[in-house]
Amino acid sequence: PPDIILSGVNRGNNSAENAVYSGTLGAAIEGALQGVPSFALSQYLGPNNVNIDDPFEASATYGAEIVQAVLSAHPPASQEYQLFYNINFPPCPAECVKGRKLATQGFRRGCNFSTEPYTAASRRNFLFIKGGNQQVATAPESDAAVNLENYISITPMRADFTDHKALHDLKAIE
Repeated sequence: PPDIILSGVNRGNNSAENAVYSGTLGAAIEGALQGVPSFALSQYLGPNNVNIDDPFEASATYGAEIVQAVLSAHPPASQEYQLFYNINFPPCPAECVKGRKLATQGFRRGCNFSTEPYTAASRRNFLFIKGGNQQVATAPESDAAVNLENYISITPMRADFTDHKALHDLKAIE
């Protein structure tokens, strides 16, 4: 097996709800399931970096440093599911990055996807899915929130999506 898995750098953020369906995170999850230290790296895009010469400037400048810092911290291994790390670089040039913050996974209310019907010249019908506004506010100190404040977010995660409280609350239906 490899010594480390670096998945990305993805074009666009994988913070907040985007983490759930991210292929970039999927590769990091698989690495963690195999016991390999794994990182998902994503470059948030926004009006402050999408039109600069290199929109990946922040991730190129700070990526290796962040990964090394996490590896050097020697975080304890989790029980059955090994940790992997979701790292999102803010939507700004490297010179505007304020630092790095540990963050929870956020949720952007109102960042809904929309659909747009389209009929091609061949009369085939399609339904295009359009992403929501990625600049929508989320919980303070969450990944998307700190990214929008020009911080790099580091979110330790596991593949276990189980809601343990709901398991307990639903016990009566067994």
